[in-house]
Amino acid sequence: MAWNEPGGNNNDPWGNKKNDSGPPDLDEVFRNLQKKLEGMFGGGKRGSGGRGGGVNFPGKLGSIGLIAAAVVLGILWLLSGIYIIQPAERGVILQFGKYAHTTQPGPHWHIPWPVQTLERVNIDQNRSVELKSQEILTQDENIVEIDLAVQYNIKEASDYLFNVVDADTTLRQAAESALRETVGQTVMDSVITEGRDIIADDTKTQIQSILDGYNAGMQVNSVNLESAQPPEQVQAAFSDAIKAREDQERFINEAEAYKNGLLPQARGDAVIALEEARAYKAQVVNAAQGEASRFESLLFQFEKAPEVTRERLYIESLEAVLSNSSKVMVDVEGGNNLMYLPLDKLMGGAGGGAANVIEEIKKGGQQFNSSQTPNSQGLRSNGANDSRSRSREAR
Repeated sequence: MAWNEPGGNNNDPWGNKKNDSGPPDLDEVFRNLQKKLEGMFGGGKRGSGGRGGGVNFPGKLGSIGLIAAAVVLGILWLLSGIYIIQPAERGVILQFGKYAHTTQPGPHWHIPWPVQTLERVNIDQNRSVELKSQEILTQDENIVEIDLAVQYNIKEASDYLFNVVDADTTLRQAAESALRETVGQTVMDSVITEGRDIIADDTKTQIQSILDGYNAGMQVNSVNLESAQPPEQVQAAFSDAIKAREDQERFINEAEAYKNGLLPQARGDAVIALEEARAYKAQVVNAAQGEASRFESLLFQFEKAPEVTRERLYIESLEAVLSNSSKVMVDVEGGNNLMYLPLDKLMGGAGGGAANVIEEIKKGGQQFNSSQTPNSQGLRSNGANDSRSRSREAR
C-alpha cells in the first residue's frame, strides 16, 4: 500500500514519519539522502568498537570512488567531443549557440555540450525548388503559364544556416522575382518557342545575383523551364499559330535543299561549258595557224614551180569535191562514150568501196562500148566525142 494512502505506512520514501499536519522537513530529507549515498560507497560506518576517534577507512574509499567516477565521467564527456566530417560535409561549430568556426572533412574535436555543439551540412547534395503554374505578363501584354525548377547546392555552410531563416522559401521567392523580370522583357512567341533557353539562362543569372546579395550561401546549378504555354482559353489559337510557323520553316528548309541541289549542278554545267569553249577556241586557233602555215608552204612551192603547183592544187580541189558526190563520170580507155554511174547504188551492192567498183567498170568497158546499150547495173552512154577533154580518169 502506498505510503500516502489512508491506513498505509506513515513513513515517506525518505524514511521520514508522515506529518499529516504539513509537508516533510527538507533538511531531514537531504540528510537521509546523504546517508543513503554514503552507504552505497561504503561511508557512514565507523571502525571497530564504534569509537569516534578511530580512522575511517571506508569513508576515504567512498571519496576515492566518487573522484574516480567523476574522472571517468569527465573522460567520457571529453571523448564525446570527437567527431568525423565526411568529404561531402562541412561541420559548423556553435559555442553557446553562436557561430564559432567551420571544419573541413576529417577527424576533429570540439568542447562537448553544453559549451559547443556541431551542425553537419551536406554541401554536395543537389537540392531543388519548383514553381508551378506561374501566370506572368509578357512584354506584349499577354499572359503565359510557366512551370520552373531550380536546382542548387550549398557553397557556404555557415551562411546557409544563419543568414536566411528558410533557405528554400528564400530561393523560391528569388526565383519567382527573377522569372517575372525576365519574362516581362520578352514577347510571348519567344517565351513559348525558341526563346526558352535564353529565358532560363537569364533567370539563373538573376537568381544567383539575388542570393549573393543576401549572402545565402547557395549556388544555383541549373534552371529548367519545364513548360511555357498560353492560358487554356487561347491554347487552340496558339496551337494553330505554332503549326503555321512550323509549316513555314518546313517550306523554307525544302527550298534551301532544292537550292543546294540545283546550284552545284548549275556550277558544274557552267564549268563544262567554259571548258568546251576553251577547247573549241584552242581548236579553231590551231586550225587557223595550221592553214596559215600550209598556205605559206604552198606559196613557197608556188614561187619555185608555179605550173606544177597550180596543177597539183587543181587536182586536189577536184578530189575534195568529187569525194562528196555520189555521181561519177568515167572515161573508159578505148572508147569514145562517157558513162554516168549511180555510184551510191554501186557502192551499196559491191564490196571494197569505190575503187573496186571503178576497176570492175574498166574491165567491162570494151563490152559496154560495143553493145551501146544500158547494162543490168543501170549504165548508159551519151556518145560524146570530146569526153576525154572534159573529164579525167578516176584515180
